[in-house]
Amino acid sequence: TKALLLPEEVGMKKTKIAVFVSGGGTNLQALIDAQNRGEIKNGKISLVVSSNPNAYALERAKNNSIATEVIRRKDYAEFDEYDSAVTELLKSKDVDLVVLAGFMTILGKQFISAFENRIINIHPSLIPSFCGEGYYGLRVHEEALNRGVKVTGATAHFVNEVCDGGPIIIQKAVEIQNGDTPEILQKRVMEQAEWKILPRAVSLFCEDKIIVKDNKTEILD
Repeated sequence: TKALLLPEEVGMKKTKIAVFVSGGGTNLQALIDAQNRGEIKNGKISLVVSSNPNAYALERAKNNSIATEVIRRKDYAEFDEYDSAVTELLKSKDVDLVVLAGFMTILGKQFISAFENRIINIHPSLIPSFCGEGYYGLRVHEEALNRGVKVTGATAHFVNEVCDGGPIIIQKAVEIQNGDTPEILQKRVMEQAEWKILPRAVSLFCEDKIIVKDNKTEILD
């Protein structure tokens, strides 16, 4: 008797996803949780790459039986060598999609061109506000509060050579409340926006529902 194949096993190759991390890995956990709930359709996290051997994100990967690699910029004399090493590592693992989930090392031109429109980043503001060089972590939320905006949020976007300048995939707004501190706002943006739209953007990619044209995206229904 022949085993029945599930629909997704018939002619459907699952998208192999590598998640890049540097720290605690809360966005990685959101992706793992979404995957476990069946929300990342036609995709599977097959590798977690860390720039920091002590990142707690590596524990999260191990707890979910996901392969890990550590690759540090300081282990390479030249940036181009590092760029090549990261590119070759991912090619050797047949990775289809790269997700940056709190990755604190700059990626090089070779890597970005090798994975053009296949690198997704999550940024904790509504791009083009509070983004670009130097805008990461708490600084984004500090600047939003200093400017007195009433709404902030998060953006899932493709990565190109311009910092935070790639095509936007999804954005979600989060209201700023009286008495917010950067820390309180950071937590709200994560919980209400980042952890929701990053898995959604990844799933859309894996389902072939994103068209990129003129540095903009069209999402298919």
